[in-house]
Amino acid sequence: MVKKDKSEYIIQAVSHALDLLEQFHDDVDELGVTELSKRLKLHKNNVFRLLATLESRGYIEQNKATENYRLGLKALELGQTFIKQMGLLRQAKPILEQIVEDSNETSYVAIYKENHIVYLDVVETNLTVRVVSRVGSRLPAYCTASGKVHMACMTEEELDSLLARTEFIQHTPTTITDVESMRAEIEKVRELGYAFDDEELDLGVRCIAAPIKDYTRRIVGAISISGPTMRISNERIESELVPLVLKASEELSTRLGYPK
Repeated sequence: MVKKDKSEYIIQAVSHALDLLEQFHDDVDELGVTELSKRLKLHKNNVFRLLATLESRGYIEQNKATENYRLGLKALELGQTFIKQMGLLRQAKPILEQIVEDSNETSYVAIYKENHIVYLDVVETNLTVRVVSRVGSRLPAYCTASGKVHMACMTEEELDSLLARTEFIQHTPTTITDVESMRAEIEKVRELGYAFDDEELDLGVRCIAAPIKDYTRRIVGAISISGPTMRISNERIESELVPLVLKASEELSTRLGYPK
C-alpha cells in the first residue's frame, strides 16, 4: 500500500486559520477584516467566520474602539508554553554531549548571577586527567571564560557598575586584576565572539566559552569547553575548540529561538 503524503491530509479551514494568525507579526498589531481578506485572498465572509472561531477560543480578540482584530491571550499562553518546553538545560544536554564526543573534553553550561558564574550542567570526558565537575559552584565572573562572555554582552553602564564593585583577587599569575586590563579583555571578547580563560582561576586549566542567546536576543547563559593545559594547546584552541564552541553556541541559541 502506497503511503500518502502528509500534504494530502491538510484541512483547508485549519490551514486558513493558521495563515490568519501568522499575519500578526513584527510591527503588525491590529488588522481589519478587509485587510485580512486582501492578504489571505479570501472572501470577507470566510475571514469573518475564521475570526469568530478564533475569538471564541481566545486566540484573537477585537479592539472595540477600532473594530480591528489582534492576537488574544491564548496566543501568548501558547507561546509561553513553547518557550518553557524549550528550557535551557533540556536543550543544552545533547549539545554538551556532542561537544564531548567531538573533543573528548569536559563541557559546561553556566549562567550569570550577582557578579558570579554558576555552572548548571556538565558532561565530562572519560579521560583520566580532567577538570573536576563544578556544577552548582559560584565562581568569579572576571576570571572565567563564561563570566567574560556575560560581561561582554553587558551595556557599558552595566559593565562599569560590575567592575566598580568587583574585588579582583590574584588566583594565579595570569589572573587579570586591574580594571583597564579587564576592559581590554572584554573588548577582545566582543570582537571575537568567544572568551578564553588561560589558567586565570586554576593553574593547569584552560577554558573557551561562547554566549547562549534566546528569542529575546539577550544572553541567557554560556557554553564552554574546559581541559588541562597539557591537552588544550593554543594550536588546538584555534583549529578545533573555538569552532566547536561557536557551533554549539549557535545551535543552542537557535533552539532557544534566537533568530539566525
